[in-house]
Amino acid sequence: VQLQASGGGLVQAGGSLKLSCTASGSFINDMGWYRQPPGKARELVARTTGGLPDYADSVKGRCTISRDNGQNTVTLHLQMNSLKREDTAVYYCNAEAGSTRNPGGYEFDFWGQGTLVTVSS
Repeated sequence: VQLQASGGGLVQAGGSLKLSCTASGSFINDMGWYRQPPGKARELVARTTGGLPDYADSVKGRCTISRDNGQNTVTLHLQMNSLKREDTAVYYCNAEAGSTRNPGGYEFDFWGQGTLVTVSS
């Protein structure tokens, strides 16, 4: 599975940004967005589990995750609104995939290259 993320950039506080991640490969199951703020550990932002969205408390009400399933690709979007300075981070796309023996499983864990989101005051 290959992941290609896009959409990061510089935005003023209160603004909006949409991140997208296209996963190419087989047996792609759950996907999500994580972020790593400067000097801090990587943390969950939002993910879809069994098709259902799950959000970190810090972004609930401000972010919406959505997923488009193609024939051999899956695109995951993260719409972020009312951005705050504390949303500044490198955002990473994650995909969990199964195998030919277990297509619906989560044996494999893939990460995208990261896209920087900077929120200015």
